[in-house]
Amino acid sequence: MSVRISRRAVLLGAAAVATTAGPLASVTRATAAERDARAAKTPKVLVIGLDGAMLRRIKDADTPHLDALMAAGITAPSSLYTSPMAPTSSGPGWSTLITGVWPDKHKVVNNEFTGADFTTYPDFLTRVETARPALRTYAVASWNPVTDVIFSAKVDERVSTPGAEYDTGTTSRAVARVKADVDAVFVHLDNVDHAGHASGNASQAYLDALHGVDTQVGQIVAAVKSRATYGNEDWLIMITADHGHTAAGGHGGNSWDERQTFMIATGAGLPAGTTRYDVRMPDIAVSALVHLGIAIDPAWRLDGRAVQRPVTDAFDTLRGTLRTAVDESGIGAGVLGFTHTPPAGWSVDNTRMGGGGVTEWRGWSFTTDEFWTKAEKGQERELNIRARNVFAVCDGDEWSDKAVTGTFDSTLVSPAFPVQAGRPATLTYTSYYRQEAPQKAEVLVSYGGGTPVLVKTYSANSSSRVETITLQVPAGATTAQVRFRYTGGNNWYWTIDGVSISA
Repeated sequence: MSVRISRRAVLLGAAAVATTAGPLASVTRATAAERDARAAKTPKVLVIGLDGAMLRRIKDADTPHLDALMAAGITAPSSLYTSPMAPTSSGPGWSTLITGVWPDKHKVVNNEFTGADFTTYPDFLTRVETARPALRTYAVASWNPVTDVIFSAKVDERVSTPGAEYDTGTTSRAVARVKADVDAVFVHLDNVDHAGHASGNASQAYLDALHGVDTQVGQIVAAVKSRATYGNEDWLIMITADHGHTAAGGHGGNSWDERQTFMIATGAGLPAGTTRYDVRMPDIAVSALVHLGIAIDPAWRLDGRAVQRPVTDAFDTLRGTLRTAVDESGIGAGVLGFTHTPPAGWSVDNTRMGGGGVTEWRGWSFTTDEFWTKAEKGQERELNIRARNVFAVCDGDEWSDKAVTGTFDSTLVSPAFPVQAGRPATLTYTSYYRQEAPQKAEVLVSYGGGTPVLVKTYSANSSSRVETITLQVPAGATTAQVRFRYTGGNNWYWTIDGVSISA
C-alpha cells in the first residue's frame, strides 16, 4: 500500500446510517431565506469515480443507491474525445476529470502519463490546497496512478489501495475518512472496469459489478450523512466515469460505447430528477472548486464550467425539436439529432446553396455529438470537444455522400446583439474546423444593419477552441449581427456553438 503522510489527524466518527437525500430546491427558485440558510452551511465535496461504468447499463442494473442519487439530483450523459487527441483510456480520462481541462492541455495520451503537464494544470484538490490550505483534502484509489501520479503531494492525504484489498479496501478507507474531519474527497473504484474487460458491457457480469459498486457508493454516501455535523453542511456529491466499454469488452477506440461518460450530481441548486445534456468531463473539477468557494482564475484556462451555474445557449433550445435520420443509415433509428430550423432570432441563408446531397447536412444544420459522430466515425468529428449539447455544423463531406448539384454555400445569421456605439465589443464562440481546399469559412459582422465586415477567415485546420474577437463598433451603431459563411463541396466541416457578443 502506498500512503502519503497526512498533515492532519484522521478523527473517526459515528457509525454509518443509510439514508437517501430528498429533493433540493433549485437556486433559481430559492427564497432569500433558503439562500441565506445555504450560505450559513459549510460546503463540502465528494467525487466518486467508477472506472469503466456506463450510464445506460447502470439504468439496466440493480443499482438502488445510484438510482436514488439520480432521483435526488441531476443525471448528465456525456461523451469523450478519441485518437488522435487521446484514446478512450483511463490515463487521459481521469486526468481530464480531475484537472478540469481536455487532453490537448494536460497532454496525457496514455496510461504511462508520458508528457503530462500537471504543473500547468494541477488536480482540483491541489488547487483547493493552494487557494485555501486550511481545507482538508483526501484522495483514495484502487488504480494507483490516480493517487500516485494525477493528484499531487499537496493533497493532505493520498492513498493507493493494495491490490489484495481492491475496491473493498478503497471503500472502507473512504468511509472512515468521510466520517472524520474532511472537506473535499475523491474516491476511485475499479471493479466495473475489470468486469468490462473480462466480459463486456453486454454481460451479466458487468451488471453484477455495477450492483456491487452501487453498494459501495451507498456505504460512502451513508457515511457522509452519518456525520454529526451533516445538518450544518452543504455537500456536493458527484459520480462519474472515465470511459465506457464495448459489448465484447475493452475500450480505447472510437465507438460510441467506448466514448461514454456521465455525471450524477446532488447538491444545492441541482433540481431533483433532472436530465442535463450540457455537461462535459472537465466540469467535475470546476464544479468542485466553485462549490468550495474557490474563484476560477481565467489564467488557469480551465475548460470546465460549474454544473451549478448552467449557461443558456440558443442552440440548446432546439433539443426538443430534433429529428431522427432521413438519409444517414448508420446513426440508429431511434436517435434524435438534427434540425435545419434555427432558434428564435437566428436564420440560415441558403440562397447560394447547391442542390441534392444528404438531407441532414444540406446547409447549416443543428445537431448533437451522438448524431454527428455516428454519421461517420473515425474522421475526427469526435474532437469537437468544446461544443456542448446542440451545436451548429456545416459538413460538406457528409452532404456530398449523395449526388449533388452546385457547391456548398450556406450562411448562419445571428440575431442583432446590443453594443455600445464607438466602443469595443467582444465576439465569443466555440469553433472546430477541418480544412480541405477549396473549402473556406468566414466570420462577418454587420453593425447597425450595414454592410457585413470580414473579421476572421478559416482556411487551415483549427482545433476545437473558444474564439474571442475584438470588434471595433462604429460611432452611431448600437447593434452587431454575426454571419458564419461556409463554402466548399466534398471537403470537411465547421462547427459553431456558444455565440455571444459582450459590450
